[in-house]
Amino acid sequence: MAAQLTIGQLARIVGVNVQTVRYYERLNLLRPSARRPSGYRLYSHEEERRLRFIRNAQALGFTLHEIAELLVLRVASTTRCGEAREKARAKLVQVESKIDDLQALARALNSLIRACRVGRPTGHCSILMSLEEEIKSGAKKGVAKG
Repeated sequence: MAAQLTIGQLARIVGVNVQTVRYYERLNLLRPSARRPSGYRLYSHEEERRLRFIRNAQALGFTLHEIAELLVLRVASTTRCGEAREKARAKLVQVESKIDDLQALARALNSLIRACRVGRPTGHCSILMSLEEEIKSGAKKGVAKG
């Protein structure tokens, strides 16, 4: 029988919190391979690989729902690599969209910073006034996020 790891050992080896492992179990992303008579969870090398897979997929921005789909692809013998590629491509589109949004935010902040006159009292601060106007106009347009 392969070496079995306790939940603490597994968490430590992969670099996650024990509560994270339990959370993944509740989501059916991970399962102990066995239990001791005392009830302690035991994990095999496969669960360690699966946990690393989950952690690495999260680092690439995949949601836990998307990771569950990738895990199905990982173990299904009838699927092809193209399905995983399409999921990665869809994630890339999301990431590129976020990059565009962040670049727009950076431009807006740079514009506010350039317009700021350092010596003016805060009652006439262009940054603070712009933020107030944006919130008001955004709320009128239904754009404000809470």
